[in-house]
Amino acid sequence: MRRLFLSGIWKNIRACLCCGKTLVAFVASLVALLAASCASQGPAVAETAPANPRVYLGNVCDELSKPWPKNRIINIVCHGHSVPAGYFKTPEVRTFDAYPALMHQQLCRRFPHAVINVIVTAIGGENSESGALRFEGDVLSLRPDVVTIDYALNDRGIGLRRSEKAWRTMIEMALARHVKILLLTPTPDLRAQLDNPRDSLNEQAGQIRRLSREYGVGLVDSLARFQEAAHAGGHLADYMAQSNHPNRRGHELVAEELLKWFPGPP
Repeated sequence: MRRLFLSGIWKNIRACLCCGKTLVAFVASLVALLAASCASQGPAVAETAPANPRVYLGNVCDELSKPWPKNRIINIVCHGHSVPAGYFKTPEVRTFDAYPALMHQQLCRRFPHAVINVIVTAIGGENSESGALRFEGDVLSLRPDVVTIDYALNDRGIGLRRSEKAWRTMIEMALARHVKILLLTPTPDLRAQLDNPRDSLNEQAGQIRRLSREYGVGLVDSLARFQEAAHAGGHLADYMAQSNHPNRRGHELVAEELLKWFPGPP
């Protein structure tokens, strides 16, 4: 393709020189050639089919279902900011009321023969750029079977472009190691305008949904679940320990969405 493209440029140069065409004519022909080249190559990125919660972690669930002595340790790493770290009303940390611990308890009940480690590598106040810098040393070094990523709440401070680059870095590093990934949209912030599509929290959630489709990885749509709970007659404040941290009820919603990706034995 590159050889054909360069050949086309040279032919256009010769044609313009031979017939005395102006520089403007040459530039116009070059633009047309570039457009044809881009069209022939198709779009740079094509979305894959969305991951199916019933089958995406099928291999992991098979391992979770094996009894001793055929079973092995299953590592699930929860990476992110203050929410998975367990911060409620800052500076109080309630580890066993946060969604990683709640998920761990339910997985142990669902897979009673499994040895499961749920490891939290989340840091309060961190955004995805810092999380991406730590990803190799703090996450992949643990040889995880599944990684959850939850940074959107804090990523509003760095914007969509920078956060997208950081999320792509982590996703691609995990996929290169054949690690399964669950991307989490943000839990709410009571100061956000969730009915406004241009609110930064909604924009971050939309970007995460798009990345999950593009890479064919799991999506845990926490924000949508909170909105559903509020529309069912409750209030978002009922699920929050403070304006930007869920309480136990809020963490239970996230854990329920995570557990959908771990269907138990029939």
